[in-house]
Amino acid sequence: MIRELRKKLQDELKALERELRHELPQEIKRALALGDLRENAEYHSALERQSYVKARMGQLTKRLGELGSFNMDAIPRDRVGLGSKVFLSDIESGSEVRYTLVMNDDVDTEKGQISIGSPIGRGLSGRKVGDEVTIQIPSGVRRFEILDFLTLHQQETGDTAAREPATGAAPEVDEEE
Repeated sequence: MIRELRKKLQDELKALERELRHELPQEIKRALALGDLRENAEYHSALERQSYVKARMGQLTKRLGELGSFNMDAIPRDRVGLGSKVFLSDIESGSEVRYTLVMNDDVDTEKGQISIGSPIGRGLSGRKVGDEVTIQIPSGVRRFEILDFLTLHQQETGDTAAREPATGAAPEVDEEE
């Protein structure tokens, strides 16, 4: 998970570097050729984009530095934590859902990947199989029972003994990040 996130951020950084070094200078040069800079929307737009790209590159560089010093040993091996695939039973409806707890940069609610910092992510962190959790989310209260989970360590070693939800469907995610 950390490797995939690092690659995703490096790819974005590489694309932004290309834009900053090759594409934006050409756009600025074209806009300068149009004349009067005070009323030149293309010129101002290119400068704004250049400023955004530089800021985003700074954010990505900082995030990559943080990921480089990430300590995998800090992730629990016996409880739900970052990277865990968690299989739950919704106590109210009886349906089974699966969430994967990821970092904010990697959230994809359609795939059931939710932020570990989200209300549901925080509510599940540190829990074990059999625990019942009550989680306050923006639309109300949800109650789950943890049926099973697969830690990040188990996934990286190929120990995928956890089961899939009975429905096989992507979970409904109803929370604000």
